[in-house]
Amino acid sequence: MSPVQEQRLQRLKERLNIPYDETRPDHQEALRALWSASFPDAELSSLVSEQWKDMGWQGPNPSTDFRGCGFVGLENLLFFATTYPASYQRLLLKKQGMRATWEYPFAVAGVNVSYMLIQLLELNAERPKSLPGINFIKVLSEHEDAFDVLYCIAFEMMDAQWLAMRASYMEFKEVLEATKQQLERELSLEDVNGIHDLPAYNLLYK
Repeated sequence: MSPVQEQRLQRLKERLNIPYDETRPDHQEALRALWSASFPDAELSSLVSEQWKDMGWQGPNPSTDFRGCGFVGLENLLFFATTYPASYQRLLLKKQGMRATWEYPFAVAGVNVSYMLIQLLELNAERPKSLPGINFIKVLSEHEDAFDVLYCIAFEMMDAQWLAMRASYMEFKEVLEATKQQLERELSLEDVNGIHDLPAYNLLYK
């Protein structure tokens, strides 16, 4: 690994180790920013509110849903909302395709996508051994925010799989697994050097 790759991978791993802490002002601020980016015309009454269910959190306090993957789950959603707002809004509001009667909850699905990516890229291991993980390190040297952009791509892929499979909420795990396999294939392509080399990158728009 090059020094740049080492440094960026280390920085990413440090991010993954930060638990969500609802008492930290910066974490509270990030949560408020997520609400504003998601629903710019609606004011959030408080950080614990039934309003969060509109976004697809399980209850009135989103902090309980971050336990699975920590603060990075919130960072990923916020990055998506602010970097690719058109894509984000389309998925949040389920604007495209024949939607199921029992849709996947958007925010909880987002946390699941973060967790899936961490596993796929072997970010909890000392060094990635699989081709997708190794190729991701190459991509990381080209793009410092590769993990966050890849998250946005994975979320788009997941929604496309959901529509293609005509899934309902009970099949969410299968949809996530199919997304993981598709991402694995794309990250195993020989000519992947940058994030723009992934075929699914074209799903994103601002």
